Amino acid sequence: MSLVKDYRQKVLPALMKKLGFTNIYQTPHLDKVVVNVGIGTYVLKQDKNFESVVSDISAITGQKPVIIKARLAVSNFKLRKGMPNGVKVTLRGDQMLSFLDRLIHVALPRTRDFHGVSRRAFDGNGNYSMGITEATIFPEIRIDDLRLMYSFQVNISTTAKNNEEGEALLEEIGIPFVKKK
Repeated sequence: MSLVKDYRQKVLPALMKKLGFTNIYQTPHLDKVVVNVGIGTYVLKQDKNFESVVSDISAITGQKPVIIKARLAVSNFKLRKGMPNGVKVTLRGDQMLSFLDRLIHVALPRTRDFHGVSRRAFDGNGNYSMGITEATIFPEIRIDDLRLMYSFQVNISTTAKNNEEGEALLEEIGIPFVKKK
């Protein structure tokens, strides 16, 4: 199933039927996906060239990331105001759906000892956050080219009103949750 093709024709009508809504606009939709990477390890090691992280994330997501700079100086973290400390990409539309398709069908099954993602990572409003510990699960990243291992966070924002609607939407899309006991 290609998520880009089937999202409007199959996923949303099935979700509408599952939740008992009468109008397609009542069903929760995917709003955006945000991919965050902290690059503090590069800055602390005095390695100012974190362009490999930027190029890897742009290869994974298909969109050039934005470099996030520190708003405050924190002496315990050796962080000064204006220093880069993160990379962020916000995906919407077809790019979001193709990224989720590759995450669900290609990347997550390549994770070691993968039994599914946690059902407890919802925020109360139907939005979901998952951490990916190894960026190498994506085939776009070559292990030989990595200078430092890094992890990133994927935040899936939905229009759901509660966690149950958000979980139903993500299950219908195909996110592999841990089996209920």
